[in-house]
Amino acid sequence: MFSSISSSKQSKKITTVAFYNVENLFDTIDNPATNDDNFTPKGKNKWTILRYKIKVKKLGSVISQLGMQKSKNPPAIVGLVEVENSKVVSDLVNSSYLTKQHYDFVHHDSPDERGIDVALLYNKTAFELLVSETYPVYLKNDNGQRDYTRDILKISGNLHGELVHILVNHWSSRREGAAETEHKRIIAAETLRNIIDTIQEKEMDANIIIMGDFNDDPESKSVKNHFVKDDFYNPMESLLDKEKKGTTTYNKKWNLFDQIIFSNNFLEKEKGGLQFKHAEVFNKDWLKIHKGKLKGSPFRTYIGKWYQGGFSDHFPVYAFLEKED
Repeated sequence: MFSSISSSKQSKKITTVAFYNVENLFDTIDNPATNDDNFTPKGKNKWTILRYKIKVKKLGSVISQLGMQKSKNPPAIVGLVEVENSKVVSDLVNSSYLTKQHYDFVHHDSPDERGIDVALLYNKTAFELLVSETYPVYLKNDNGQRDYTRDILKISGNLHGELVHILVNHWSSRREGAAETEHKRIIAAETLRNIIDTIQEKEMDANIIIMGDFNDDPESKSVKNHFVKDDFYNPMESLLDKEKKGTTTYNKKWNLFDQIIFSNNFLEKEKGGLQFKHAEVFNKDWLKIHKGKLKGSPFRTYIGKWYQGGFSDHFPVYAFLEKED
């Protein structure tokens, strides 16, 4: 999975970790237990098998190219959100661009009312899965009833021989207003921080990678004040430009909701250990809308009710880790 990159002193190896909100990756079958009716052949979106297959193939194409310019291989690890079930993740890893890349995946059903979950793809030649578990985020609506949302997925395993813990998140949206929903994301952040603290109590110098669609920017209170403390480094802080660069747009302004965050020991690794090098937004021109009001924003599957045949309303993000031979 690693590819060698020559150096004047020793050979370096680069691997890629990535995250992608794949925007409503639903199959075409109605699940009576969730609100997926729009994503059926007779539903509002007229979600046919052909449209589903096109989306899966396009997403596989994107994932296969993340970090390729340096690692020369698809990512070792890819966090995913907005997947309906294990079947759609299985279809993705078996799609034409990924089927020969040795991917397996972790998926657990979440109680989210829309039926969307989080998952993790991992390359079996690079990552040895040890354990996975989920943690619920307990929210309440205005009536005091449980407001079901996505669980936080924790995966522990050996990435090129080093034990790492990966936490995949998809926090509550801003659909009802950023300020009105901020408390939900703060609760998610506090839940995440509790998971981190538990890991660190058992393992003092734990390698932790946090990734997700936080529906908040790197400078937002939920991220900046509630879990990215002195023991973590967020490389996405320097990437956001409201006018020019992010992962998703709203009212012609960019947000960088999609982030990958590292425990500080990825910056301070001893010789031979995995070390953080660089993070980036994957925003190639062919992933963008090229005309109209949304020009420059991610080329999505639908605009309103109108089918566009694009990829997602988010750009993926990725980061490079380096290791000496």
